[in-house]
Amino acid sequence: MKKLVAFDMDGTLALSKQKLDEDMAGKLAKLLTVAKVAVISGGDWPQFEKQVVSQLPADADTDGLFILPTTGTKLYRHDGSGWKAIYAELFDDAQKKQIVDSFNASLEATGFKPEQTWGERIEDRGSQITFSALGQQAPLDAKEHWDPDFAKRKVIQADLRQRLPGLAINMGGATSIDITREGVDKGYGLKKLAEHSGVDLTEMIFIGDAIFPGGNDYPAMTLGVDCIRVKTIDDTRSAIDAIVLCLKD
Repeated sequence: MKKLVAFDMDGTLALSKQKLDEDMAGKLAKLLTVAKVAVISGGDWPQFEKQVVSQLPADADTDGLFILPTTGTKLYRHDGSGWKAIYAELFDDAQKKQIVDSFNASLEATGFKPEQTWGERIEDRGSQITFSALGQQAPLDAKEHWDPDFAKRKVIQADLRQRLPGLAINMGGATSIDITREGVDKGYGLKKLAEHSGVDLTEMIFIGDAIFPGGNDYPAMTLGVDCIRVKTIDDTRSAIDAIVLCLKD
């Protein structure tokens, strides 16, 4: 019997950096009546608060919800009085500078420095440094067309792995690359989730849109967690409906 359903965020529950729509928020609330729910992605807590937490119905059982920002290097839970950080594993200043310098050098070396950007391209999320090729405020249409097959980011990823040995470098979202400590990926986050939720990995389901070699959801599959790969947000809706039916008393 599955006890917990974990989700990727962008491309799985909502479009990149967009809020859950009313229907998806309702489906998550319904899922919370039959199982624990987790959302794990590269964004930081403010992004999760905006995209997920603020959109849930007022009567949703958020005590059963686990929010894992920055690929699981942080965990937030609701304790009845509000949302609180359970842990946060942060980079020091020297590590942050090395990562940012390497990002800039890699863009020059690979030739994938875009002509137009919207906002800052590099975001310090404390426990993760995230590169967004077109900038943090890029419009959805531009993001969806820049690297739909991940080809550009695979080249940048390979270059960064030479510059930053010992760090984890994974593709996420529509245009982003996330850098965390070595060994930190969705698999790492799910193991931390098991530790703090009391739910064994064999009792989880993970749903994501990047469950393929090189995708930032793929480590969930290599960990042995039962996975559902979705191509669209509507696929996720269908998966939630099916899981709710299966888990209902």
